Amino acid sequence: VRLAESGGGSVQAGGSLRLACSASGFVHSRWCLAWIRQTTGKRREEVARIDGDGSIGYGDSVKGRFTVSADNDKKTLYLQMNDLKPEDTAMYYCVSEYGTCAPAVDEYDYWGQGTQVTVSS
Repeated sequence: VRLAESGGGSVQAGGSLRLACSASGFVHSRWCLAWIRQTTGKRREEVARIDGDGSIGYGDSVKGRFTVSADNDKKTLYLQMNDLKPEDTAMYYCVSEYGTCAPAVDEYDYWGQGTQVTVSS
């Protein structure tokens, strides 16, 4: 399984970015795909997920601002980020796991290289 993120960049507060994650290998619709971010202080936070059964979840800090989606076979995962805030600044990783999403951010089996998002005030 290989995951490759794109779409990061620098934006001012209130702006928007759209991240994409291209998944190759055995990833298919029954896999969990999620976005995890890591700040410079190394704190990790799950931002959004699409579980193996298709259910969607968001971290409390991004609800109402971020939207996660994927194509039908989960070969591409997206994260639309609106109303960005400086505290959204982080490296964003696409992660995956077969079936149910991992119960903790450090327990995902597969990680992309990450894409940096920087939000200035």
